[in-house]
Amino acid sequence: MNNKVVLGMSGGVDSSVAAYLLKQQGYEVIGVTMQVWQDDEGFKEREGGCCSLSAVDDARMVADTLGIPFYVMNFKEVFKEKVIDYFIDEYLDGKTPNPCVACNRHIKFEELLERAEALGASYVATGHYAKIYEKDGRMVLEKADDDTKDQTYALYNLTQEQLRKTLMPCGEYTKKSIREIAKEMDLGVHSKRDSQEICFIDDNDHGRYIYEKKPEARVEGNFVDRNGKVLGRHKGIAYYTIGQRKGLGLSLGRPVFVSGIDKDKNEVILGDEEDLFKDTLIASDLNFITIEKLESPITVRAKIRYSSKPAECSVYPEGDNVRVIFKEKQRAITLGQSVVFYDGNLVLGGGTITEVI
Repeated sequence: MNNKVVLGMSGGVDSSVAAYLLKQQGYEVIGVTMQVWQDDEGFKEREGGCCSLSAVDDARMVADTLGIPFYVMNFKEVFKEKVIDYFIDEYLDGKTPNPCVACNRHIKFEELLERAEALGASYVATGHYAKIYEKDGRMVLEKADDDTKDQTYALYNLTQEQLRKTLMPCGEYTKKSIREIAKEMDLGVHSKRDSQEICFIDDNDHGRYIYEKKPEARVEGNFVDRNGKVLGRHKGIAYYTIGQRKGLGLSLGRPVFVSGIDKDKNEVILGDEEDLFKDTLIASDLNFITIEKLESPITVRAKIRYSSKPAECSVYPEGDNVRVIFKEKQRAITLGQSVVFYDGNLVLGGGTITEVI
């Protein structure tokens, strides 16, 4: 393996400093911005997002400052197939997808890695906050030193081969120190704010986006309680997710939450907050990192969404799936989201939540 690395540059401070750190470590860095925005006009006009023209300009500016080659590569087609179409289909199926997990799995660490190898590079790199190294003959993924910025939840799908060819230099730094490095290096993005939205939806209104793409799929239906009593009308199941309280358009004299979505009946089930708490789930489409396969029950900590805290649970293998039973009930376990298992600071693996019990 050589020391050439293709770095995904979003135009943000993390990937910009990653380029600097990799250069300091002796790597030959090639900067690449992945163009995934589907509409050329939207790509030109959408300022500030990770897919916008301004992001490309920022990434190019940083590359020029650091003296590294820079390219914009077209990933539109594969991004539409693997991320956008999946995102739309999952919501229309009554689930809540995780586009960042899909993007990491299919775009950044499959497609980008293939293109990196075609350029003669041995590695890909990103500005993710996570740490990768070898332990006992296996590559492992460890939480970042800055726990408030740790991104391992969205990276659990990486394979051993991908981990061996991936560099994440920001994992050993805090966000504050990354910004300080950027300022010291006179990188113009040092104070640029982090992007929080879904990168391909400019206003973060996923329901509007989905039904603009598939207007024929929008079918109004009933809000019902857990006994089937009709409480009102919903505007299409893709507007809703488990745990949601706002945006229901109902006035029932008490707070109600989305506790279930029945795609077959086109119903959105509403309940009290206590109805959101469950302790058991089934997960499939599994990937393990520290082990090859789960052969026997284990007790670990798990996250059921990016922003949740790891909670103690027991994980039982069931064929190609696992059954996860939490010691304490968890709020709003959601179909389509990922459950990620942690052994201390190491990512054991994870899967997609396919059933909540």
